[in-house]
Amino acid sequence: MSGAPIVSVIMAVYNGAALLPETLASLQAQTFGDWELVAVDDCSTDDSAAVLERLGDPRVRVIRSEANGGPVVARNRAFAEARGLYVAGLDQDDISLPERFARQAAYLDAHRDVSLVSCATDFLVDGKRLPGNWPRPLTPVLIDWLMLVQNPIAWSSVMFRADAARRLDPFERPGMRYVEDFDLYQRLRPFGRLAQVDEVLMLYRCHAGGASNVFNCTMRAHAELLLRERHQALLGEDAPDIAALLVRHVMAREPVPDAETLNRLFAGIGLLRAAFGEANPGEELAAVDREISQLWWRVCRASVRAGSLLIHNTLGSQSLPLGQAADLVASQMIGGMRAMKRGLTGR
Repeated sequence: MSGAPIVSVIMAVYNGAALLPETLASLQAQTFGDWELVAVDDCSTDDSAAVLERLGDPRVRVIRSEANGGPVVARNRAFAEARGLYVAGLDQDDISLPERFARQAAYLDAHRDVSLVSCATDFLVDGKRLPGNWPRPLTPVLIDWLMLVQNPIAWSSVMFRADAARRLDPFERPGMRYVEDFDLYQRLRPFGRLAQVDEVLMLYRCHAGGASNVFNCTMRAHAELLLRERHQALLGEDAPDIAALLVRHVMAREPVPDAETLNRLFAGIGLLRAAFGEANPGEELAAVDREISQLWWRVCRASVRAGSLLIHNTLGSQSLPLGQAADLVASQMIGGMRAMKRGLTGR
């Protein structure tokens, strides 16, 4: 292969032989053909490496690790070998739709102030395409806000400037395992804004073996650490101690247990919002306020439906559209029935 490609795709591979063919086919179907895939096989015990090598595409480079080091180590190795102007993330089981690289490369060409651009994403569940649950549309200022409360971007949807990422050492931090992508976005932000093409150009596969389906103690602890660092960078000693609540009730979507927790969570979000506004004078923040309102409703709905909150504990000074108010009433009925069932069964 002569000459450096425009786009380098980096992929950590481990025991992905069953799903790799579909992912690789989605690469070969791209309308933008000037790409390379740098795939690091992390000592798979299946024939993942052979699947990659049998493809026979000169744009695919396969590196076999000598020892299993995990996905962060594998992606760091892949990034070190990448030659492209832009780098695209892609997991071994996700699907890039045909226009993804063309749209994202064109966006980065046209917006020199942007270091990373993602795309809207849908889910792929048992072969069926379902709407994604990431907020959209995402403007750069809304992405900046959301990175204070959750991870708004899927790894397999991103394309970023290689020269910006090479200023990071290391590329991905092994100490941030399971939230390494969220951490990377935070660390790339000083080198340019983060943006999104508001078009579904990637399918995120959901299955039992996916790491994101195992929201384990390590993931929670690292997400809390990352959010706490961001809050302290914005507010210093006055930062609210709500990182654990955000991980539990926003990122993991667990119902809040009581009204006190709900109030503490959103009082902290209010402090962050005030500081964010001061740090972004002149920015249009209406979308930020709409997102906070929607987040409040989603958290309340989940908690009322679970039976841990009653409607009168959630409303406060918030005014809701008729449809959302009716939904909370229905959710309380469901929550009441679940609470009754738990009482009858002792669970």
